[in-house]
Amino acid sequence: MRMFKRAATAAALVFLGAGVATVTAQSSNSSDTYRQLNLFGDVFERVRAEYVEPVTDEQLIESAINGMLTSLDPHSSYLNKKSFQDMQVQTRGEFGGLGIEVTMENGLVKVVSPIDDTPAFRAGLQPGDLIVQLNGEAVMGLSLNEAVEKMRGPVGSELKVTVRRGEAGEPFTVSLTRAVIKVQSVRFRTEGDIGYVRVTSFNEQTQSGLEKAISSIQQQLGDKLKGFVLDLRNNPGGLLDQAVSVSDTFLEKGEIVSTRGRRAEEGTRFNAKPGDLIKGLPLVVLINGGSASASEIVAGALQDHKRAIIMGTQSFGKGSVQTIIPLPGHGAMRLTTARYYTPSGRSIQQLGITPDIEVHVAKVEDLDRNIVRRREADLKGALVNPDAANKAPRPATTNPAAPGTPAAPNPAAPAPGPGAGAAPAAPGGAPGTAPGTLPAPGAAPADGAAAEGAEPPFDFQLARALDLLRGVALFQQRSAAR
Repeated sequence: MRMFKRAATAAALVFLGAGVATVTAQSSNSSDTYRQLNLFGDVFERVRAEYVEPVTDEQLIESAINGMLTSLDPHSSYLNKKSFQDMQVQTRGEFGGLGIEVTMENGLVKVVSPIDDTPAFRAGLQPGDLIVQLNGEAVMGLSLNEAVEKMRGPVGSELKVTVRRGEAGEPFTVSLTRAVIKVQSVRFRTEGDIGYVRVTSFNEQTQSGLEKAISSIQQQLGDKLKGFVLDLRNNPGGLLDQAVSVSDTFLEKGEIVSTRGRRAEEGTRFNAKPGDLIKGLPLVVLINGGSASASEIVAGALQDHKRAIIMGTQSFGKGSVQTIIPLPGHGAMRLTTARYYTPSGRSIQQLGITPDIEVHVAKVEDLDRNIVRRREADLKGALVNPDAANKAPRPATTNPAAPGTPAAPNPAAPAPGPGAGAAPAAPGGAPGTAPGTLPAPGAAPADGAAAEGAEPPFDFQLARALDLLRGVALFQQRSAAR
């Protein structure tokens, strides 16, 4: 659920300076403020002198700053030098770790979504899982940054993660081997005459990857191309400018998103420029409870402009913008500075994006499988169809291919607030897949890697999206032929 509005160092310093000046000028009870600061100084000195174990001044100050920020909301926090460097690497699209997006809920680390083709994804971790222990040590009591730091480590090292799934689920432990996480944020393939594009996160590579995907699909299908599916399921968000750019890819004009801060003059509007890269072709956007932040900006903009049909389940509901403000010589602070609104003026904070067509993850079962049914052609003495004299009748026995299994368990309904419910796993690439492309629809099985050569699980939500696009194309074709 990362959505950062990147600020230059100079701009951040101006912001901080203005903030201090405002507090000083407007505070009518500055003496009370100084008394509170004196209280902090007294507590600081007492802890430093009398705590049972030695602690450094740096530890105490960092913890105090982080406590101040994390008490504001779930997304504000202090980043020390190392955490700040890690975040910069992550937004560039490559970092070390397990490959999961996480948040805090009731003192535990909650999985928002696993990143495709990472150790966490292959081990079967699912959105909504609660991490209760790391290498046997309880997570309760740690800050989110501290928990994330424990999950990081040397590439190739092992981490035992104890997970609780569901309200009454028994905790279980999985062993994960840390790896360099290369987030290839855009993947694509063709599904017959439909282009399928999956965006797993919004980093600095997303827009260029999207343009490459669309161009490749257009070249491959040519005039046969009937539409696109944009899959944002389990996409936790990322950079604001990339969300705006991705939305602009499919729009000709109009507002994409607006941000509104504490002061009216701090509001910003982002508008689309002429040029729809898919030239008006039908578009379906898939979302679920793991689609957050930047994903919701894209879905909301395309929904409000009636440019796409949104399909799936309710999104996560994170409608705030975090600004990364560098603190020279120390690190940075991640501060919630604005709320964002869709073009129609909707705030999706705690609510999320409601799909136009709600489709839950489902298991498809063919009830006609291996059932022998008599047809007209099977009846003795049935009249012969002269138009079908040279065509063999289809067999009366219906024997389709075996139906697939669900991509993930049914998602839990998202609860109001930052801790929305679990979401189904999304389709992902299998080992050996060419870079940037995806295999047939499906998701990682619960036990990790699928057997080599095995058919991927059936993706019911994607199948519905493909059927919808083909139905729209067929209707348009027949309407034009009238």
